[in-house]
Amino acid sequence: MRMQTAPQHLNATVQILGIRFFNGDVDEAIAVMSQQGGYLVAPSGTCFARLLEDEAYRRAVLAADLAIADSSLMVVLWRVFRRENIERVSGLKYLKHLLAQLKEQDTTDVFWILPTEAAQHKLFDWSRQERFPVESDKCYVAPRYGSEVEDRNLLGLIQQHRPAHVIIAIGSGAQEKLGYYLRENLSYRPAIHCIGAALGFVTGDQPAIPDWADGFYAGWLFRLVSQPRTFIPRLSRALELPWLILKYGENLPPLRAVARRQ
Repeated sequence: MRMQTAPQHLNATVQILGIRFFNGDVDEAIAVMSQQGGYLVAPSGTCFARLLEDEAYRRAVLAADLAIADSSLMVVLWRVFRRENIERVSGLKYLKHLLAQLKEQDTTDVFWILPTEAAQHKLFDWSRQERFPVESDKCYVAPRYGSEVEDRNLLGLIQQHRPAHVIIAIGSGAQEKLGYYLRENLSYRPAIHCIGAALGFVTGDQPAIPDWADGFYAGWLFRLVSQPRTFIPRLSRALELPWLILKYGENLPPLRAVARRQ
């Protein structure tokens, strides 16, 4: 079964902090990516402060072919402050729907970029349990990238295999820069899905988030309870989001002076 093609009218977006977020449902977003390729980003509530500090991240997020509204806090704040609705599509929901479609096709045409060897082993275990085809030569454990991301080894592997889909699951910040790098340097245009920790929730590399919790905007609470030392510092970053939306609204906030000098 082929993935559905994107209808012509699926171009509705809502601009928040300079980022044009797709305003449609999850299957429409998948259809758009499957038809046009490029790379998708799903900024969480803890990521927006990075727009002020990291010029390479800022460039990558703004250049994305599709941005989905993963942040429940952003969606709620936009409704409260601007009286405008935007469809929330979490990275987890997006990935689950994408994997369901790929499984239905019985495809191995996916290249997986993972954060650790342990995450790769979890992917293989999940693959066997779910009867989802994963080829070991289409898996890549990414190095720790610096502030600028370039990976010619990875670029060569993807160029060699030419998968239709590339799933990047290495975490926010580096993955958006990597998606941008791959799109700009590959000789063809696959669909590149930057979905961060979502793959770990599916495979068991991270504590699972129930669908009901994700649907009720409570995924952050499960992460807070299961990984407090990791997640509490990240949540503190999300406290900047109300101020950013109140001050800048649709507009891209300026880079801080320190970030410009780096």
